[in-house]
Amino acid sequence: MRRFDVIVVGAGGIGTAAAAHLARRGASVLAVDRFPPGHSRGSSHGQTRLIRLAYYEHPDYVPLLRRARELWRDLERETATPLLTECGLLSSGPADGDVLVGTLRSAAAHGLAIEHLPAREAMRRWPAFTIPDGWESVFEPTAGHLAVEACVRAHADVAVRHTAVIEAAHDVRGWRVEGQGVVVETAKESFAAGRLVLCPGSWATSLLQLPMIPFTVLRKSLFWYAPSAGLSADAAAAIPTFAFDTPRGFFYGFPLLDGRGLKLAEHTGGQVVADPLTVDRRIDDAEQATIEGWLADHLPGVGRMRSAHEVCLYTMSPDHHFVVGLHPEHPQVTVAAGFSGHGFKFASVMGEVLADLALTGATPLPAAFLSPERFSP
Repeated sequence: MRRFDVIVVGAGGIGTAAAAHLARRGASVLAVDRFPPGHSRGSSHGQTRLIRLAYYEHPDYVPLLRRARELWRDLERETATPLLTECGLLSSGPADGDVLVGTLRSAAAHGLAIEHLPAREAMRRWPAFTIPDGWESVFEPTAGHLAVEACVRAHADVAVRHTAVIEAAHDVRGWRVEGQGVVVETAKESFAAGRLVLCPGSWATSLLQLPMIPFTVLRKSLFWYAPSAGLSADAAAAIPTFAFDTPRGFFYGFPLLDGRGLKLAEHTGGQVVADPLTVDRRIDDAEQATIEGWLADHLPGVGRMRSAHEVCLYTMSPDHHFVVGLHPEHPQVTVAAGFSGHGFKFASVMGEVLADLALTGATPLPAAFLSPERFSP
């Protein structure tokens, strides 16, 4: 049986970051997954992810986001790879909606530089968008997007450079505590370690051994549309990232970055997934119609020339906040799951948090509000 200081189960966005931070600190690390880093079967693919500081979900995330940005920039320098692009984020919706209210609350609590704009002023500055009268907008100029697959590969490369072992094609069947350490069982072989870090993504329910936390997996579609005559390629590339809180749902998107066009998706909604291995990855006509309805209402110059489509998975916690901390029953096990569709931007700092917890049992970073203990009876 091969033995390591730490085993990381799951080598996606969070797991590769954890492996990189652990290996940098001199731990012998094994990271295992069904698929190689940067694959398209989980939650860390699809060209881009938003990154922002004025976090409407809760102000407590902002200190973690500040550290995440520092670490993404560090990773760029270490790997000589561009990962984070600042192009701004335009958020629009009713003034009393959750997105606008929460964004303004976080900005005020942490002194963040944002602009609060009426609909007319937002459309004057970004004429590609249609924003209803009575709505308001917030523009965060330092927000932007992360190159998601490149981020995963960069963390994996750093981990391997520091002697971590990353192995794909492992079907993890389970784990058990043995003495002061753990044993991880896969379909191929078993491994032993002093510490275990679980980053199971959509397999959280079966692998975390936390029955008090009911996770739900949702199928989410990503769509790309080529700009049409109503919006030139230059104009499509110059718009900021965007997020719209509408009566139909919460939608977000990205400027044109390559030949695929503009990327759009709905953050709300989604189809419940029973088995992450058997997800239907075909285009759902109703989902496409919803996206194209949003385009007609708010970005009419794009047209209906769909150029690409992908499916990714959200693993939802009951309160839609992350589940990160020591396992309540096994202190040699650290868990990271339930990122609920808004976690990738935190991958860099989550790697640091998980390395702290695995190696020392505590972290100086303000992540206690994410502990799985909040679900204890």
